[in-house]
Amino acid sequence: MNSETLDTTHTAWYVVHTKPRQETRALENLQNQGFDCFLPMMQVQKLRNQRVQTVAEPMFSRYLFIQLDDTTQNWGPIRSTLGVSKLVSFGPQPAKVPPEFINFLKDAPPEALEHMFAPGDSVQIANGPLQGLEGKYMAHDGETRAFVLVDLLGQPQKLRMAVESLRVNI
Repeated sequence: MNSETLDTTHTAWYVVHTKPRQETRALENLQNQGFDCFLPMMQVQKLRNQRVQTVAEPMFSRYLFIQLDDTTQNWGPIRSTLGVSKLVSFGPQPAKVPPEFINFLKDAPPEALEHMFAPGDSVQIANGPLQGLEGKYMAHDGETRAFVLVDLLGQPQKLRMAVESLRVNI
């Protein structure tokens, strides 16, 4: 059921949790069953065979979005689809995603979604044992990590940090 055939008054976007590294497989299999799905992708640079390569990866590892009619559509086949782990739920209710968020992801220019920080940005570590420490953002490192240059014991140290633990230093 693609977006042309769904009555949007009864549809909502939901989150599908996929099996590890099977986002595109789940997307393809769900689309083959007629579901309207969206898998936001982003370009990342990775070091492979001592060369930097730009590759497309899912923006949200192990997640994709599916638009479902909450009154007439049969949701049963979703759980048994190859690549799908489950529908994300809070208690018995599947987790709805605001349509504005999906529209933002679809309409935003790709470079706006690639990295939250630019090299040289002043950042602060927001949690963990180094909470409150300030540093300079150096580079993105894969899906969820970044290199940050911090001053520890009077020496600059290059640390590999989780991106979600960094905040812009104001």
